[in-house]
Amino acid sequence: MAIPNTSVKRFIEDVDTRVSVGLNLPLGLDPGSTDGNFRTTKTTVDAIKEDIKLLLMTQKGERLMQPGLGMNIRQFLFEQITEDIQIQIENDIVDTFNTWLPFVELREININKGQQDLNRLGIDIKFNIRNAPTELESVGVILE
Repeated sequence: MAIPNTSVKRFIEDVDTRVSVGLNLPLGLDPGSTDGNFRTTKTTVDAIKEDIKLLLMTQKGERLMQPGLGMNIRQFLFEQITEDIQIQIENDIVDTFNTWLPFVELREININKGQQDLNRLGIDIKFNIRNAPTELESVGVILE
C-alpha cells in the first residue's frame, strides 16, 4: 500500500531553504543575501503570491513581447463600482488566471472600493494550488 506524503512542504523547491524560487516584489537589494543581490522568495506559495500580484497590477500591452499579459483593471479606478462592474472584473480575473496561471484554482474574489479614498480599488483573492487543494492561501492587491 502506498504511503501518502503528508509533510507540510509539498513542492521540491521548498525542501531546500538555500534555493530561491522567485523574486520578491518590489525589487530591492538584500545586503545579507548569499544567493544574489535581490530579495527572493523561498517557497512555491510565496512565489505564486508574487506572480498573482504582478499579474493583477500589469496592464495589457505593458509587457514587451507579451502584449496579452496582464489585465485592464486600472480603467475601473474612477468608475462607480456596481454589481455589473464587479462581475466584469471577476470574469476578467478568472479568464486571465486560466490563461497565465492555470495551476492556480480561484476560490473567492472580493473587490473593495476604498471608502476613504475613492480612487483606490482593492482586490482580495483566496486560492489554492491544484497540486495542494487543501491548502487555502490569500493575497491582496490595492490599485491606486
